[in-house]
Amino acid sequence: MSKSLVVNEIFFNIQGESSYTGRPCAFLRLAHCNLRCTYCDTEYAFEEGQPMSTSEIRQRLNNYPTDLVEITGGEPLLQEGVFPLMTELLDDGKTVLIETGGSIDIREVDSRAVLIYDIKCPTSGMAKKNRWGNLAHLRPQDEVKFVVGSRQDYDWARAKIDQFCLDKEHTVLFSPVWDELNPSQLANWILEDGLSARLQVQLHKILWGAEARGV
Repeated sequence: MSKSLVVNEIFFNIQGESSYTGRPCAFLRLAHCNLRCTYCDTEYAFEEGQPMSTSEIRQRLNNYPTDLVEITGGEPLLQEGVFPLMTELLDDGKTVLIETGGSIDIREVDSRAVLIYDIKCPTSGMAKKNRWGNLAHLRPQDEVKFVVGSRQDYDWARAKIDQFCLDKEHTVLFSPVWDELNPSQLANWILEDGLSARLQVQLHKILWGAEARGV
């Protein structure tokens, strides 16, 4: 029997983050989140959602003309039905990105998926929720993201990269908090330190506006 998931929205758009930025992507946004980041831009996903069967979700995602799928939230790993769904999508030949907030055990994630693993910096208010043991279970294809809102966040993130040797095995992503930290300032810090990291600027917000939904 097909499992059910509480879905906030399904849509097709340009991927705005990660090393897959700029590619057409089918998005599945699941409802509910166990974190409350200070800069969250998808608070509407905390509660808004409708139950859908994984077979219906899979059909809708497969109807979009792309082989790239992202499962996000909210926090997608809160719902058990996401694990068989990602496996089915991978079996369909999709590249599956999982955007997770770093507080949930990742060991059940299909080894073929790509985690966009968000380590919470101090500005988020959720740094104490980071599940550091997860880092030992990241795979080479997984990407590690830091959302940076201040110089304190940047220095903290740089220390964690060194502590866990994150840039040796993974693509490291730095994203400025929208309307809080100027991207050029973050770029300057990265250049000054010669940091092995990729700066990202949430392309979807630049294209469609910061308040747009379904992007």
